[in-house]
Amino acid sequence: MFLAFGYRLLPKDRTGALGLSAALSANAYLTEARVPEDWTLEPTTITALSETAPDEVKVMALIREGKRKARPRGNTVIRPGDTLLLKGGQEALEDFIDAARMKLVRGDRPVLLEEAKDEVHLVEAVIGADSPLTGQSVRQLDLYGQHGLNLLGVSRSGYELTQHLRTAKLQSGDVLLLQGSESSLPGRLAELGLLPLAEREVRLGGTRRKFLPAVVLTIAMVMVGFGVIPVSIAFFGAAVVIVALGGLKMREAYAALDGPLLVLIAALIPVSDAIQQTGGADLIAGALRGLFEGIPPVVAVAGMMLASMAVTPFLNNAATVLVVAPIAATLAQQLGYRPDPFLMAVAVGAACDFLTPIGHQCNTMVMGPGGYKFSDYPKLGLPLSFLVLLIGPPTILLFWPM
Repeated sequence: MFLAFGYRLLPKDRTGALGLSAALSANAYLTEARVPEDWTLEPTTITALSETAPDEVKVMALIREGKRKARPRGNTVIRPGDTLLLKGGQEALEDFIDAARMKLVRGDRPVLLEEAKDEVHLVEAVIGADSPLTGQSVRQLDLYGQHGLNLLGVSRSGYELTQHLRTAKLQSGDVLLLQGSESSLPGRLAELGLLPLAEREVRLGGTRRKFLPAVVLTIAMVMVGFGVIPVSIAFFGAAVVIVALGGLKMREAYAALDGPLLVLIAALIPVSDAIQQTGGADLIAGALRGLFEGIPPVVAVAGMMLASMAVTPFLNNAATVLVVAPIAATLAQQLGYRPDPFLMAVAVGAACDFLTPIGHQCNTMVMGPGGYKFSDYPKLGLPLSFLVLLIGPPTILLFWPM
């Protein structure tokens, strides 16, 4: 609700940095999607199906029983077994194929992995001037049988393809979307005279299961909520299950680990224990007791939330909880209150640093794409922080009474 009008506080002349992936995303690929025989959707037409698709996805042709109909009319009824020739950006194509519950042609062909640690890799490559692919069709080349590559899409500038993808003659300058074994792809590309484009995330033809992480995480949270297993075991097990079932590649899992943050948290865990064991928490809480004693409980909770917000930019949201939580729990005990609302105030405050781009990783992620400066964050973050301080403490006390 706040952002419905709060966005006006941000400058309108900011231009985000255009990354290489964004520049390449303009490539419109031509690919084929097959309607399965057990299609669960009601009989529908080209027009009805297009209404559920992004604007940039176009149906270029319909192939039925080996016969091709270029640019089919909108009232053409789609039947099980049909193949649609689709054109659009690779992300839009993937979303469309998933929403329509179709199958990507050649996307389910097994890729031979040469080593146990190999992964199925997707790459975009340009046909070079001296490539043996020039003037050949996919059927003539037999990329899968001869080279172990699945051709998932073709991008051609200046000319719209409406023929069957396997019969289209490839030309120098075409961009191919290929699927193959990670270790063998470089050699295959060199052998075929293909020039790989700059690496970026390619989703079309991937095997990632979109809803798997949400389902596994929900199960883990339910098990923790009912006390079946401890928190650490539940979430570590959830991560292992997601990787094992293909929801996340092992290499992506390793890349997601933030080394400096892990070291920081590991170093601050003994500091947090030392604050409790050596009496440091009692000492700091005793000094704060004079400020918090005699004030309404909701103000005390707000003060602890404000303290967490102030510390977060200098540490990290996770590190702030490790350091401030023992002090908050001890202060609550000295004031004669339950520690739960104070600990929740620390957790909320540590996660609500809106004043800087460094207090939380989400703030940092939007800085470049949004073209924001350091000074832009307080313009929106300051009123939002006041809003959190105003609404947060009463809400916390509603669920965790003193």
